[in-house]
Formats: sequence, C-alpha cells, structure tokens
Amino acid sequence: MTCFISVSCSSNSESTNSSVPAGDCPEQPIQVVVSVDQWGDIVEQLAGDCATVTTVIESSKVDPHDYEPTTGDAAKFTDAELVVVNGMDYDPWATKIVATLNPEPPVVDAGKVAGLSDGENPHVWYGPDYVFEFASAVTAELSKLSPKAAEYFTAQADSWNTSMQPYRDEIASIKASYSGSTYAATESVLDYMAVALGLKDVTPAGFAAAAANETDPSPGDVASFGKLIKAGTADVLIYNVQTVGALPEQIRSAADQVKVPTVEVTETVALGATSFEQWQVEQLEALSAALKASL
Repeated sequence: MTCFISVSCSSNSESTNSSVPAGDCPEQPIQVVVSVDQWGDIVEQLAGDCATVTTVIESSKVDPHDYEPTTGDAAKFTDAELVVVNGMDYDPWATKIVATLNPEPPVVDAGKVAGLSDGENPHVWYGPDYVFEFASAVTAELSKLSPKAAEYFTAQADSWNTSMQPYRDEIASIKASYSGSTYAATESVLDYMAVALGLKDVTPAGFAAAAANETDPSPGDVASFGKLIKAGTADVLIYNVQTVGALPEQIRSAADQVKVPTVEVTETVALGATSFEQWQVEQLEALSAALKASL
C-alpha cells in the first residue's frame, strides 16, 4: 500500500484567506515580502486587509535549497516594509537581497523565532510549536509597524488560531494512536513533525547526514537503508517528492516490494490546498492512514 499526496503551490500571494475576518484596514496596508510559500499563506491570513503580501517562491517544481533569484525577484523587495524568511541557510538569497536595501526593513526569521541555529534542520514549518511561535512573532511585528491596526491584527490571529484546530486535532490523534511507531525518510523534511507525533526515526545516520548536506551517501549507508526497509524496521517511509533522484526512487521501490507504506510529502504548499492548515492536515491524514496500514 502506498499513501499518496501530491503537492505544489496554488495560493494567491496577494489575496486574503476566507477563514480570517474581512473588513477595511484602519491604516494603509503594509507591504510584506515573504521568501517561500510555506510561510506566505500564514502571513496572508494574519495580515488580512492590512497588508499586501508578495511571496517569491510559489511552485513545488522549485527546490528552495538550490534557488537562484531573478532580477524580478529582487525587485519585489524594493518597497518592502516587512520581510519574512525561513532562515537557517534555507533561503539565504532573500537575506542577501534585504542587505542591499536602504533602509533595511525589519525581518521576521522563522528559524531565529524558533530558537534554532544554522546547520540544524531548516524545515521549521513542520514543527507545530514553531508554527505558532512564528505566527505570534509576525502579528507582533505587524502591530508594531501599524499600531492603529493592532486590534485588527489580534482579531486576525485569533481567527487563524481557530482555523488551525483541525491541525492540532490531527496531531493529537496520531500521537495518541501511533506514538512509538518508526519511520525512515529519504530527506529530513518531516522530522520536526515526527518528533511532535512521538515517532521514532530509524533512518541510517550517515544517510540522513548526506541528505542534509546534499551529498551522496556512502554505499554502506545505502545498503543499511535497504536492509532496514526489507527487515520491516521502519513502519512507514517518508518520501520528499521535491528531492527526487535515482537513489530515493530505489529506496521507494524497495519499500513498495515489501509493502512498507510510503507517505509523500513536500516542502511547498500542496496543489489545490487553500491554506497551510489544509495542506498539513491532508499530509497528516495520509501519514495516519499509512501508519494504520503498517499494523
């Protein structure tokens, strides 16, 4: 059995989400630029009518790790009053562009908000606690930039928090039912979420380190991965569809042969998803189904 979820981005970077309160902003909207759409949707919902949000990377066909900005991308930052980045060397191009601006706008760095350091897993948006800490930081910065709209931003944040309840519920459900289950991953994208769910990572350490450093794993690490899959050591395989190649496909094929369920995840918002919450919940539901199938 293979659990499947296909992903790409479909959100409109300059529209508001219907799950947050509508209404006129009491001040001129703030110009906000967000590096990647994982955070862009959340910022849109928190800002509502009180900001024009431009998100630079909005396609699942792009690997954010290797992204090279165009002149047009750099131009999007020109009038930014607030910039939002992931940080942790995930989107260094955005930070470099900000450094060329005069004056430099304030920056909300998701990695720094989470208290993480460069060199750690940069997939911050997969950590539930980090997501809510990030939202609080964005709301605080928006309120600082537009004090007359502070109450509006508080209402936006409250509405967004309410819209995230299915996300909280799915996390709690998986943790209650499957905590202690094992997984192996072709790339570390889901690791923060896995910790929150109580799952155990059995990916060979050398393989995981090579994937994190975007280098080739040793033949021994590849062999170890294949052995643990065949032995059933991993209850599920987590497969990042945005970092494909011969080796990940080889591992997936091995999992399929021994009926280890595969859960497809990506780094950017899923095709057809109207919000961060929907994207994440659909992936969590796929993970839950895979864990159930592994029993």
